[in-house]
Amino acid sequence: MKRYFSMSTLVLVTVIAGLLQLGCANPQPTNTSTNANMAVAEATPDKAAIEAEITRIENDWPRIVKEHDAAAVRRFEADDAVFVYPDGSLGGKDQDIKDIGSGALSADSWEVSEVAIKVLDKDSAIATVRSVVKGGKYKTPDGKTNDMSGEYRSVDTFVRRNEQWQLISYAMVQVRGPSSAAMTSPTPKASPSMKPSPTAKTSPAMKTMSPPPPTKTP
Repeated sequence: MKRYFSMSTLVLVTVIAGLLQLGCANPQPTNTSTNANMAVAEATPDKAAIEAEITRIENDWPRIVKEHDAAAVRRFEADDAVFVYPDGSLGGKDQDIKDIGSGALSADSWEVSEVAIKVLDKDSAIATVRSVVKGGKYKTPDGKTNDMSGEYRSVDTFVRRNEQWQLISYAMVQVRGPSSAAMTSPTPKASPSMKPSPTAKTSPAMKTMSPPPPTKTP
C-alpha cells in the first residue's frame, strides 16, 4: 500500500512539474485588444504659439483694410464662418472679400489693442479685441457713405484647419462710453436706440455697427 501511495505521489509531482515548465515556456499573451482600445492622452497644446499666431492675425486687420487685401481675407476667414454684426444682422466671408477688395471700407486710422486669447484646445481658441477706428467710411451699394468711426469690442472664435488658423465666428458691439463719445457720429442716426436705416446699413462683411452700421474690427 505504501509502495502504491509512493508511486502515485511521484506521478503527481511529475505532472505538476511538467505543467509548471509548460507555463513558463508558453507565457500567457497580453490583452492587446484592451491595450489598443486604451485612450491615448492628447498632447498639451502650445498655448504660447497659438496666442502668438492669433494675435498676429488680429493685428493684421488694419493692414488688410488699408491695402484692400482680399487674398488675406480668403485665408483668414473660414468658408462656413458666421458673423453677428452690431445691428443684430448675420453675415459671412463672401461679403468681406467683396467689400475689402473693392475698397468700400476705409479708415484714416484703425488701431487694434487689448487682444486677449483663451486657448480651448490645440485646434480652437477665442479672442477678445478692442478696436478704435478714426475717419472710418463705408460706401454702400447705393452710393452713400456711412461714417463708421468709433470704438468697438468683439469676441472672435478661431479654429485650426489644415494647420491654418481661421476666424469662424465673431460677435461685435460698439462701445458707448466717454472714451468713444468723441469719435461717434453726432447725428441722430448714431443713437443706439434707433433702428438702422435699411439703405444706410453697411455690408455684413464689414462687421458693421448700429446706425450707421460700422464694420467689424479685427
